[in-house]
Formats: sequence, structure tokens, C-alpha cells
Amino acid sequence: MEVTASHTEEVNQAVANKEGKYLTFALAHEEYGLEILKVREIIGYMDITAVPQTPSHVKGVINLRGQVIPVVDLRAKFGMDTTDVTEETCIIVVEISHGDRNFQTGIVVDHVQEVLDIAGGDIEDAPQFGSSVDTDFILGMGKIADTVKILLDIDKVLAGEDFGGINL
Repeated sequence: MEVTASHTEEVNQAVANKEGKYLTFALAHEEYGLEILKVREIIGYMDITAVPQTPSHVKGVINLRGQVIPVVDLRAKFGMDTTDVTEETCIIVVEISHGDRNFQTGIVVDHVQEVLDIAGGDIEDAPQFGSSVDTDFILGMGKIADTVKILLDIDKVLAGEDFGGINL
């Protein structure tokens, strides 16, 4: 009986660790969320300097107040069709951790929606699709009214990212 109680406590603690504020945004017809503490700023789409020999989802770099920041097209990273830039297209600058280093990366999204405070009870674990589908980058599934927002672990989305010759 103690094992069950201990396991339930661990599950409750894991759910509680996921609750908090999330910046929500859209890619195509899907809605996603990022932990607000990972977001450094949101900027309008700007000219991106292409860098040779980078993967197709790495758009290039931007110069943001003197700091060179790599930019990833999240649609391309997730295997979605890319689309034209609109007035709503923006770049979310996030701070990601890689080993013992933190650095900033821009992610291109269709449009930012809102900041939501999501309770732990409204967040479920990512569904399991079997060993052929990797869902480790999904922090959880946020249930908001009649919708589901895919909550991303941005560190894992961009983990091991190969930015070509770009030194971070």
C-alpha cells in the first residue's frame, strides 16, 4: 500500500511541477505553449541572415541589439509545410539550456496568442504512440476549455541542435 501512495505522490508532484504560466502560439492550425520563464522577448519578424551548411529548419541568424542569435523555423523543425511571412509572424526569443550553458535562440511562429495560467490538474502527460514516435519534447497536454494546447519543453525541442558553424 505504501508503494501506491508513494507513486501517487510522485505523480502529483510531477503534475504540480508543470503548472504555471505559458505563452501560447500557433503553427498552422495547432496551438502550442512554452513555459513563460523560458521566453526572453517577442519580436516582429525581421530580416534573417542565412548561414550556409545549416539544416533546412535553421533560418539563419539575427542581430538583436548587438547579439547574434540563431533562428529556427518551428514549422520546418516539426515537419510542417512552411508558409509565407505575414504581419502576425513573429520570433520568440527563448533561453535554452544545453549542458551547463544557457543561450538564446529565436523560434519563428505564425502568431502569438496569449499568456495562460494552467493549473497542474489541467495538464496531462503526452500521449504515447509507441517506440517509433518520440514525444520526449512534449512537456504535457494543456486542457483549456474545449481545446488542447501542446506544451513544449523547448530545451528538448532544440536539444542537440546543429546550427552548423554558428558558435553559441
